Amino acid sequence: MKDLKKRILITSALIYANGPIHIGHLVEYIQTDIYIRFLKLNGHNAFYCGADDTHGTPIEINAAKEGVTPEEFISRWWKQHDEDYKKYGIIYDSYYTTNSPENQKYTELIFQKLKDANYIYTKDIELTYCENCKRYLPDRYVKGTCPKCGAKDQYGDVCEKCNAAYSTIDLIDPYCSICGSKPIKKNSLHYFFKLSEFSSKLEDWLNKNNNLQPEIRNQILVWIKEGLHDWCISRDGPYFGFKIPGEENKFFYVWLDAPIGYIASTANYCKNKDFTADDIWQNSDSTIIHFIGKDIIYFHLLFWPAVLMGAGFHVPDNIVVHGFLNVNGEKMSKSRGTFLTARELADLLEPELLRYYYAANLSHTMTDIDLDLNNLENRINNELVSNIANLIYRTLSFLNRNFDSQTSTILNNELYEEIKRKAENIQDSYYNYEFRDSVKEILEISSIGNKYFQDNQPWELIKSDKEKTRRILTDCVNIVKTILILIKPIMPKFAENIEEQLSLPNLTFKELDKRIENHEINQAKIILKKIDPIILKKPKEKDDIKTTFPILDLKVGKVIEVKDHPKADKLWILKVDIGSEKIQLCAGLKPYYPQKDDLLNKHLVVITNLKPTKLRGEISQGMLLAADGGTNVGILIAPKTPPGSNVIAEGITGLELPEVTIEIISKLKMEAKSGSAYINNKLLHTENESILIDKNIEGKIR
Repeated sequence: MKDLKKRILITSALIYANGPIHIGHLVEYIQTDIYIRFLKLNGHNAFYCGADDTHGTPIEINAAKEGVTPEEFISRWWKQHDEDYKKYGIIYDSYYTTNSPENQKYTELIFQKLKDANYIYTKDIELTYCENCKRYLPDRYVKGTCPKCGAKDQYGDVCEKCNAAYSTIDLIDPYCSICGSKPIKKNSLHYFFKLSEFSSKLEDWLNKNNNLQPEIRNQILVWIKEGLHDWCISRDGPYFGFKIPGEENKFFYVWLDAPIGYIASTANYCKNKDFTADDIWQNSDSTIIHFIGKDIIYFHLLFWPAVLMGAGFHVPDNIVVHGFLNVNGEKMSKSRGTFLTARELADLLEPELLRYYYAANLSHTMTDIDLDLNNLENRINNELVSNIANLIYRTLSFLNRNFDSQTSTILNNELYEEIKRKAENIQDSYYNYEFRDSVKEILEISSIGNKYFQDNQPWELIKSDKEKTRRILTDCVNIVKTILILIKPIMPKFAENIEEQLSLPNLTFKELDKRIENHEINQAKIILKKIDPIILKKPKEKDDIKTTFPILDLKVGKVIEVKDHPKADKLWILKVDIGSEKIQLCAGLKPYYPQKDDLLNKHLVVITNLKPTKLRGEISQGMLLAADGGTNVGILIAPKTPPGSNVIAEGITGLELPEVTIEIISKLKMEAKSGSAYINNKLLHTENESILIDKNIEGKIR
C-alpha cells in the first residue's frame, strides 16, 4: 500500500486488561511495529496508537474477586502490558486506555451523532439472566454450543471456530460461566444501532477498497448477503464502563467504546501537536490502517465501519488481518507447555529473535503461523548467525585488522547496483505487508555478500594487491550497510549495534542510495551467537514445583455417579472422574443437595492426597471442598475446567504430594468470600479460571 497520505495512523487491536500478553498476541504487535518502523525509516509522517481495552463485566467481576477497584485492576495490567511491549521492541507513540476522558467524550459524541441521524432506537429484548448470580449475563459470561456450526463451549457473542456472530439467547445448552447454572430468559430495554441500514454502503466500501485482502472482502460480503442484524450497543449493570447519558443502570457495550479507543489514543498522541484527532478521524487527508486477528473481523469490517459511516467519521483505509499462532504444529496448549506469556518466552529466547522469526513467516494473508521450535533454532543459527552476522563480522574485523578500519572506494559498481535493485524490491515487500519476502531477499543479499567475500579471498589477495583488497572490503561494507538498514524495522536493536560498529548512527532508507567510501569504522564485535535448542516443560515438569507447593494436591473432579449411602441418611456416595482415575468420595451434602441431579456432572474441587478412610463402612478416597455459610453449604466448582486439571493456590497446593491427614488440613485457613475461594489468603484457581462458590455462599471452607 504505497498510496499513503500526509499523515498515517497505525493501530493494533486493543488487548483486554484482564490478563498477560502471550506469544499469540505478539504476532500482531510485532507485525504492526515492523510496519510502523518501516514507514518512519522511509520518511513517512506515521504514528502508532493503541490502548488497553478496559471495560466490561470480566473486569468488574475479577477486580471484585481480588478485592480491588476496577481502576486499580486495569492500571496494574496496563503497566505489565507496557513493560512487555517494550521488552519486545514494540514502541507505541501513544499507548493509552479506553477508560479515559477522551474515550468517553468521543463515545458520547458518536452515540449522539448516530442518534441524531436516526440510527439508534430502543426496544425490549430477551436476555440471559442468572437467577443464582442475580444478574443479566453479558456475552462472555454465557457459554454454550454455537447455533451455526455446533462447536461446543463458545462464548455468547461470537464463535471462535466459525467466526459467526449471534445473541446469547441463540446459544444451544447455555450455562452461566460464573456459577455454571443454566440461565433463564428475561426482558430488558436496550439501545440498538441500525446496522441493517448500512448493507449497501458497506458493500460499496468493500468492493471499491483495493487495499483489503480478497479473502477478507469475500467473507464479509457473504455475511452482508446473508443479511445484517441491528446491533445492541448497551448493557445492564453491574458493569464497568461508560454510563449512557440519561440512564441510571445502562452502559455502553464494550464493543462500541473499545474501537473508539483508537480515536481516544489518537487524541492523546495529538496533545501539544499542531493537529488534532479530528484532523485524522474527520478528514480525508490522512491514512488509517488497522492490524487485527482473523477472530475479530466481524466487528472491525462490519460494525466499526458502519458506526464511523453513520457518525460521519473517517472509515479505515485498510484493515490488515493475520492468522493465529500454532506452536510445534498444534494449537497453543497449557498442558503441553506451549501456551507461553511474553515474559515466559523472554526467559527462553532473546525477544528480538522472535521478531525475526515472526517476520520470516508473515505475509499479507490470514494463514496461521507455526512457531516450530526446531525451525526457529535452525533459522536463527543458519540464517541470522551463519549468514548475516557472519558476513558483518568477517567484513568489519578484516578491515579492523588489516586496514586500520579505513574503507576506500567501491570497486564493483555492477554489484552495488544489483544490491540497490534488490533493496527496492524489499521496500515494496514491506509496503505490501509481505515481510516474509523482505526477509527472504535480505538473506539473498547477505548470501551474495558472503559469496563475494569468499570468491575474492581477501586473505590471499592482500598479499599481492592490498589496495584492491581494501576496495573489495569497501564493497562488502556497503552491502553490510544495506542489510542493516533493511533489517532495521525487524531487528532495531541488532541494527543499532551494527550502526555503532560502522560508525554510522541513525541510518534511514534514504541512505540506501548513499555510498560509504573513505570512511573509518569502529571496532567489530560479535553480536549474535548460535542458540541452543528450546525445550518446553509441561507444568508437571517445572523444576520448582515440589518446593513451591508443599501441602495439598487438588484436582478438578467431575461427578459421574451419585448413590445413596446404605448406612447414613446425610451422606452421598460419589464416583468422581479426576482425569487419571475414577475415585469414590463420601460427602455429607444430602441436606444441601437433596437431589442426585444437584451434583451429577458438576466439576468439583477434590483433595486427592488425603489419606483414604472409611465413613460408615464405605471407602472415601479423597475429600471435596465446600463453603459453609451456617444455614447453607455451597460446593467449590470449576465449570470451565476439564477433569484432572490441577487446582492451585500459591504456596499451599501442588502435584503428586505425600498423603495428608484431616488434622493437617484443619490447620489451613480456608474461606469463601466475594464469590471466590482462598486458602491462607491465596486465591484458589485453575489455569482456566478462578474457583467459584456454588450458591455464592460465604464462610469457612471444609
